[in-house]
Amino acid sequence: MKKSKFFDSLVVKLVIGIIAGIFLGSIANEGFIMVIHSIKAIFGDLIGYIVPLIILGFVTPAIVSLKENAGRILSITLLICYLSSVGAALFSWIAGRLIIPHLNIGAATSVGNAIPESLFKLTISPVMPVMTALVSSILIGLAVLWTKSETWEKILVEFNNIVLAIVNKVVIRILPFYIATTFAELSYEGVIINELPVFLKVILIVIVGHYIWLALLYSIGGALSKTNPMEVLKHYGPAYVTALGTMSSAATLSVSLKCASKAKTLDPTIRDFVIPLGSNTHLCGSVLTEVFFVMTVSQILTGSLPPTPNMLVFIFLLGVFAIAAPGVPGGTVMASLGLITSILGFNDTGVALMLSIFALQDSFGTACNITGDGAIALMVTGLFDKVPGRKNNPPHVEEN
Repeated sequence: MKKSKFFDSLVVKLVIGIIAGIFLGSIANEGFIMVIHSIKAIFGDLIGYIVPLIILGFVTPAIVSLKENAGRILSITLLICYLSSVGAALFSWIAGRLIIPHLNIGAATSVGNAIPESLFKLTISPVMPVMTALVSSILIGLAVLWTKSETWEKILVEFNNIVLAIVNKVVIRILPFYIATTFAELSYEGVIINELPVFLKVILIVIVGHYIWLALLYSIGGALSKTNPMEVLKHYGPAYVTALGTMSSAATLSVSLKCASKAKTLDPTIRDFVIPLGSNTHLCGSVLTEVFFVMTVSQILTGSLPPTPNMLVFIFLLGVFAIAAPGVPGGTVMASLGLITSILGFNDTGVALMLSIFALQDSFGTACNITGDGAIALMVTGLFDKVPGRKNNPPHVEEN
């Protein structure tokens, strides 16, 4: 029984996928890698298609669930999420400039084999762009509140359940195969094997960065709410561990809500709004990771870090894309691939390396994201002065 549960873990499946991909890529001939490349393209398109549905299915119901002060609390929460993401990115960029040049990373001057063209192309276009989905979800959510439509409120709850089922039954299940095909290509090309020790070293550095950023967020939350932030943080253990296994903020949402509900210093109304919204808009751990990794990949591929102006533009735009990215495995990187290629000039090999090494640590980035949501809820609770038990609280606020 224990063995079955062990192999049911997404982390274990991803590790198996990585190992299997590396092995298959090392023994593959051109015909076999052509098949793998075709399968990878289909999986990538399918994940991209589902992303806008996830945004609509989670953000809109979260807005509708807040009956009062939706506009103000929504604006404040999104602003805090953006500042947290940009702050984490700037912190990571500064750390990268100080650390990466001393990691003795050599440029990958040659690639072993070129990936052949796909056997066939099956294009699965998204219903709408990610940013369109985010704007639509906010407008629809606010409109339902303005019109007090009970019918649409019930529809959105059902749609949320439907999308969550899609995440669990489709995205989570195909992700190990998608990662396996990515590593098979990289193994076939001959890049990832030589640089794997460097990637593992970088992942450890990034995880330390997550803990530093979480400490800062909870310190600010405690200061704004004038409470002990440990009252929230101490309950987040199960959510952190669950996020390590699911690699998805959306899939961990139910556990994080349960953990946050045990914190006596969070207002229930704000908590039930900010936590679901944050699971799709507050991706500080993923952003911190992505910035450090794009610098590492640039060092590997070109022998130098990206220029400062390019990185600053990338960071401030990445903060916007982090809000638009869904809380699903690899959502931040998937949503920002346009920035990686257009601003930083990454080629297909660079993008593949980013997707792969990001997947290696994605569980820790997700755990940082989901745990940071508790700090955001604490900040919003303090800013609106709704700490349970305070004398100046409105009468309707009850102590949890």
